[in-house]
Amino acid sequence: MKHIVVLTGAGVSAESGFATFRDAGGLWEKYDVNDVASIEGWYRNRKLVLDFYNGLRKQLEAARPNAAHELIAGLEKDYKVDVITQNVDNLHERAGSTRVLHLHGELTKVRPENGIYDRTASEAEVVDIGYGSVGLGDLAPGGSQLRPHIVFFGEAVPNIEKAIGLVEKADILLIVGSSLQVYPAAGLYRYAPMDCPIFVIDPKPVPLSDPRVTFIQDVATRGMAEFVKALECK
Repeated sequence: MKHIVVLTGAGVSAESGFATFRDAGGLWEKYDVNDVASIEGWYRNRKLVLDFYNGLRKQLEAARPNAAHELIAGLEKDYKVDVITQNVDNLHERAGSTRVLHLHGELTKVRPENGIYDRTASEAEVVDIGYGSVGLGDLAPGGSQLRPHIVFFGEAVPNIEKAIGLVEKADILLIVGSSLQVYPAAGLYRYAPMDCPIFVIDPKPVPLSDPRVTFIQDVATRGMAEFVKALECK
């Protein structure tokens, strides 16, 4: 069974109505990224950061997986599929994908302030709160303030080595809705085997020069439908 590795970015969730940072009208126009998405911002104003992600969880609760999420999940019928996502939403899982690796954390989870990403906590200390809220004074059992289970700017990406290992074993690499501007995720395609075809789905031109790449310049839902048809023709 061939192995498809799918790397997804914000564009795969945009059609679900889930707000993104980078697009026009996105969250960066309403909030300073340094205030709500950096480790410095967290230490400067924990309440602002907690309130921001509490609000995002409410948005996520109202969002629904779109056809792109569903088509990616449907690939599992005929292929071994691993999804590596830059997104913190759970829309891939809700669409039915069973192997999802989150590079930048998960919105529906929290962890101790001195938790897993600085190597001092265990996975057991990560708590799934669903679409609930966390406030100042909500503490982990060890007495540390709970914080979003999110990789802030300025923090390491702990799952990047796992992601590299998956890409290295891919028979097909599919990149959906990622501008390939955020590192280290943007460099993952470089680890694909030399004979591995790479498909890139995005409505905007993606600055990627590689002879292995086939571009499908469209939104995620239509682009995924085109990709599936291409697979069926092989």
